[in-house]
Amino acid sequence: MLPLGVATRRSPWMTEELSALRDLARSFCAKEIAPYRAHWEETGQVDRELWHRAGAVGLLCLSVPEQYGGGGGGIAHEAIIHEERARVGDTGWGVGVHNSVAAHYLSAYGTQEQRRRWLPRMATGDLVAAIAMTEPGAGSDLKGIRTAAVRHGDHYVVDGSKTFITNGRQADLIIVVVRTRPGTDRSGLSLLVVETAQAAGFSRGPALAKVGMKAQDTCPLFFDGVRVAADNLLGGVEGQAFAQMMQQLPRERLVVAIDCVAVMEQALASTVEYVKQRTAFDRELIRFQNTRMKLAEAATEVTVTRTFIDECIQRFDSGALDDATASMAKWWASDRLGRVVDECVQLFGGYGYMTEYPIARAFADARVQRIFGGTNELMKELIARSL
Repeated sequence: MLPLGVATRRSPWMTEELSALRDLARSFCAKEIAPYRAHWEETGQVDRELWHRAGAVGLLCLSVPEQYGGGGGGIAHEAIIHEERARVGDTGWGVGVHNSVAAHYLSAYGTQEQRRRWLPRMATGDLVAAIAMTEPGAGSDLKGIRTAAVRHGDHYVVDGSKTFITNGRQADLIIVVVRTRPGTDRSGLSLLVVETAQAAGFSRGPALAKVGMKAQDTCPLFFDGVRVAADNLLGGVEGQAFAQMMQQLPRERLVVAIDCVAVMEQALASTVEYVKQRTAFDRELIRFQNTRMKLAEAATEVTVTRTFIDECIQRFDSGALDDATASMAKWWASDRLGRVVDECVQLFGGYGYMTEYPIARAFADARVQRIFGGTNELMKELIARSL
């Protein structure tokens, strides 16, 4: 339960339809995610059957057009999923990459044949999708990408490697950023869709040992002479990857921000509950002035961030969210998440450092939000360029 000032605020984008979706998502997360979260943290990935169960109840590809098997909704529908996952402490299920990133590359740039071939199966969970941008020597600077795809008649031969790939071990469909023209020019980058079941020479590295998000399937990928049909070039035109990524990254960054504010709200709620029960020096922690001041600051941070992100959600679904504002949302929400969760850990005392407590896991999980989706330093540079 959220503190009163936060709990009574209703996001302006909420509708009856979205309220019904929230009920469905809340029930799904409570039944299909919460009981297994600890097990998935040990195995380093969610069970594959989770994807099929989510597809069966309509929680996959929520904002993909209905003609391709999706829900026909907007980013507000995706936000509901992220908020309900945060409620049960899940950071393992890579549904954000699947729903909000990969599906939209296919929907926005795929040919009719590509959309019809892949999107309906993503919506059912038969295909799990990933996107592979980052390489061992290239992160935020996309010009550094070296993975090459050389055209030979009706196919490409792909050589190179990627790292830090969410859904990497389970992905059946991977949108790979490749260099189809030698050099470092951004115009030489293309997006090639690799179907892993048909990709001789493709391999996956071991699960990466991360500080947080331990249940999230993250691994390196290797391409050694992998033959990929030329028909799998996204959109059918070479050299479009940089423009495509620049158009889609605001969505990805807003989804990161949505995730962050949802975790902030849950962290604050659990901390308020804790300090009302925990005693020190014969009184509850909530009765100490320092506790109340810290919680007041955290509640304000959460409310300000939620208000900003709600506006961004509305602007995105109306087509009015610009790149600079999306960058602001990403850096602000991820930075404030780190601050709020750190203060919450402090209020938990020693228990806040024990991984059996959700606040400790939230603390570890939060750190990467300032890195992926573009580092916060890059976000500030992009914002500054717009001034």
